[in-house]
Amino acid sequence: MFVKNAWYCAGWDYDVSQGKNVLVSRLIAGEHVVLYRKPDGVVVAMEDRCPHRQAPLSLGRKEGDSLRCLYHGMIFAADGQCTEIPGQSVIPPAACVRVFPVVEKDSWIWVWMGDPAKADPSLICFSVGPDNRDWNIKTSHMQVNANYRLEIANLMDLSHLTWVHRTSLGGTMKYTEAGAKHEINARGVDTKFWVRQVPVPFFSQHLFPEGTLFDLHFHVEMTIPCNFILHFRVFLAGTATEGPSDGQLVLDTYSCQAITPRDEDSVDYYYSWGASRETDSPGMSDMLREALDVAFLEDKEILEGQWQRLKQRGPEGNKVNIIHDTGPGKLLHVLDTLLKAEAPPAARQKSAAQ
Repeated sequence: MFVKNAWYCAGWDYDVSQGKNVLVSRLIAGEHVVLYRKPDGVVVAMEDRCPHRQAPLSLGRKEGDSLRCLYHGMIFAADGQCTEIPGQSVIPPAACVRVFPVVEKDSWIWVWMGDPAKADPSLICFSVGPDNRDWNIKTSHMQVNANYRLEIANLMDLSHLTWVHRTSLGGTMKYTEAGAKHEINARGVDTKFWVRQVPVPFFSQHLFPEGTLFDLHFHVEMTIPCNFILHFRVFLAGTATEGPSDGQLVLDTYSCQAITPRDEDSVDYYYSWGASRETDSPGMSDMLREALDVAFLEDKEILEGQWQRLKQRGPEGNKVNIIHDTGPGKLLHVLDTLLKAEAPPAARQKSAAQ
């Protein structure tokens, strides 16, 4: 169901503060994880269950670098080893908790859910965070009660901007005619396309004289498990019909989005949008982030309804494929390839025989 040897976003760096007893509980790819900061600021991610009676460690408290379970008082060091059992001098070897590799990068906290020996930080996706001084990035978060594969399909098919987001991000039929070019790599898909001679997205049309047209450029880097990095640029409409626009650049932005599956039925969605310092203006980046808050509620409604129908009827409920399934199919193929590579040998042989 989930690729284990991958970096999963556990939230923004500010979600795990240095507060006296800030313990953050996350459900990541089916695993309960608790995050906290040691006094030196380093984030620790460990399994959110005491090995004694499975009490959530996120209901415990920090003590120096360690975490104390407040059911029977056992203390676990940052490496997961139990160092104290009140009333007992001998500590059983099994009194330990799994600890996950953690990296903070671009204001996101990344947790490796698989084999620690394979936790290569270079596999963390590129992004532009609010800590980047060249960009004014604004952040947000929501939970969506749908399977993460539906989020992959949604983000790899931006033609839905025309319909789902017709009064927010959309506003033109040309999104359905964009002719996106997809380049597959080992852990994702790189997508580029232009939409020319169109109004700006609906939410910002009040900023320009009626009838003003633009050329819009989309460059999406999407990686497993479900990370979506959009470089979105707006130009005054030029005369070029192929290649780069010859119009003036008026807005240069990044929207960085990490969709983390909680379990089969839900995801945590960490996202941002903001303009470059060179093209930003007062309130612009705040407006961009606010537009995503509205648009992703529109996605949420569609995806949650879709997931409920799929759970009732299964994948066979999808009766047809259309041209806009091309992008989703490519990234889901990459995901399934990685899932098969991690499957036990017997499962791989069964899959190959089918």
